Amino acid sequence: MTFMISATPSNPSLSWFRAKQNSFKRRGGFPCERASSVLGRSPFTAAFSTLLLWLVLTASLGLAQEVPSVLDAPAGIESVESAPPKENARRVYLGRIVAQYMSHAGAPWLVRANRDQEENASESFTQLGLTQGMTVCDLGCGNGYWTLPMAKAVGETGSVLAVDIQPEMLQKLRARAGRERMQNIQAVLGKINDPNLPKNEVDLVLMVDVYHEFSHPESMLWHIHRALKPTGVIALLEYREEDPTVPIKPLHRMSKSQIIKEYEQNHFKLVRECNKLPWQHLMFFARSDSPLEAIPPKPTSDVLKDLK
Repeated sequence: MTFMISATPSNPSLSWFRAKQNSFKRRGGFPCERASSVLGRSPFTAAFSTLLLWLVLTASLGLAQEVPSVLDAPAGIESVESAPPKENARRVYLGRIVAQYMSHAGAPWLVRANRDQEENASESFTQLGLTQGMTVCDLGCGNGYWTLPMAKAVGETGSVLAVDIQPEMLQKLRARAGRERMQNIQAVLGKINDPNLPKNEVDLVLMVDVYHEFSHPESMLWHIHRALKPTGVIALLEYREEDPTVPIKPLHRMSKSQIIKEYEQNHFKLVRECNKLPWQHLMFFARSDSPLEAIPPKPTSDVLKDLK
């Protein structure tokens, strides 16, 4: 932001200044000059008079001076608010109707036997690129379809933060993890506007068909942004809205353009994507201040042609 002071030779300010100058001369000079005649002309008074005259003449003669605002942030500084947004529950966000989240009563559908065959979840998991020692989050973990293999991938030196807002889902997850004797899974009861993640510690946040159900999307993305390491990413899976053959209710699907719009609005950039899945978008987003390089999304029309 800049403040611009500009005037042309025909500006009335020049006539005003000359009239005032003549008036002050008739009365003994500028106020500062009359004071100096009584008190003695000090260097400070002389400097002040010179500065005042220069400022008025600069404006009058049209010499534009740009004054930088103290509100201007240095280049490269992330403009995310220092406190989470004050956000009420939304029914619509940036033109998209927010869907209702699935009850814990539907948990068996999450671990159905043919899920991998339908969605090629194995390919999605490979694309996550998990390695030993990573700190990862399964946000909207449900009963742990993704959580358990994530825990195996990051090993004993890594950890999985399994977040859900339904205590019943976390109970089911603990039961499954106990049977598998998993020790590196931390069940986290989240809130509708806060996943309760630690600051600047997470390498990857996985969200599978859950983001579109957030009633407080900006609050959730603010907290996720805060939780990610500088090179950390969100791995977002959402059913394709653009494909009418996907057998999912329309409110539980998202278009790639809508996803991009919402994530860029919340200070994220697309850094990677996988376009080989039969039903879903898989898009990786980093913080906008991340050193990871942004990429343009592949048009979904081209993706669908390639999948035929």
